[in-house]
Amino acid sequence: METKALSHDENYTISQLAQEFDVTLRSIRFYEDQGLLKPKRHGKTRIFSRQDRARLILILRGKRLGFSLMEIQELFNLYDADSNNKKQLQTMLNTVQARQRKLKQQQNDIDLIMMELNAAERRCYKQLAKFE
Repeated sequence: METKALSHDENYTISQLAQEFDVTLRSIRFYEDQGLLKPKRHGKTRIFSRQDRARLILILRGKRLGFSLMEIQELFNLYDADSNNKKQLQTMLNTVQARQRKLKQQQNDIDLIMMELNAAERRCYKQLAKFE
């Protein structure tokens, strides 16, 4: 089993990460199978680095923001690529800007829905007040 604690502060077991981020072991293994995480192995034990932990944080945040795993992988690939390559940097910049536009539109949509919900809530309170 992979629950044995490691002595080095910058290494984590799969169980430690699962517990810290309240995700299943299966999810972490899936992210590894997809190439998003690349732990080292010591026998059958996975040894996750600080970089793996940071990537898990980004994966979970990306999923919350609506990124697909493919999009997250693409961003990781672009980030890991040669930062002196103009084409790679331009591709990453385009991807980031497209996501920014999409998130801004989602933020505007959420703001409008919140305004509508707040108005509905006020109407409900007003109607309830008539019953008192």
